[in-house]
Amino acid sequence: MELTTALATGLYSSCIPVKLAAALPAPLRPGRWTGSGLLGTAEGLALAPFLPEGTLPLALFLAAASLAACWVCGRAERALGADDPRIILDEVVGYWAAVAFLPRTPRVLLACFVLFRALDAAKPPPVRWLERLPGGWGVVADDLGAGLAANLLVRLAMPCWPWLRA
Repeated sequence: MELTTALATGLYSSCIPVKLAAALPAPLRPGRWTGSGLLGTAEGLALAPFLPEGTLPLALFLAAASLAACWVCGRAERALGADDPRIILDEVVGYWAAVAFLPRTPRVLLACFVLFRALDAAKPPPVRWLERLPGGWGVVADDLGAGLAANLLVRLAMPCWPWLRA
């Protein structure tokens, strides 16, 4: 496999839960859910402290990371197959969109984590519609949509629940 596949799979870390799920007996196999998306979101959380500070640097970084992720995931999708669960770079940048421009407190990071995972799994409209984009754009766009929705929900919750910012 090539470098883009290594990057899209979190240096192949996403292959572990996929192989474990496949090794389960047929009645216990989780079907489409392998846990690799959860792993990708955890990688996004682990890398969140390294996101640039400040509005403009963060905006430029997220734009560049999103465009790069579209290209990388598109190449990896051609190598691994359409909608392969081992591709997790989209979850990383989706989580970064969820925490963008919010206080990086443990509670906010956790709230974004939970909401992003829920929205990414449920894929409510219009998030689901973004999957229809071609190639890497569709792989990444639905996660960015879920991330933006999670970000908005956390922003709306913060004035109601001040403990969220603590």
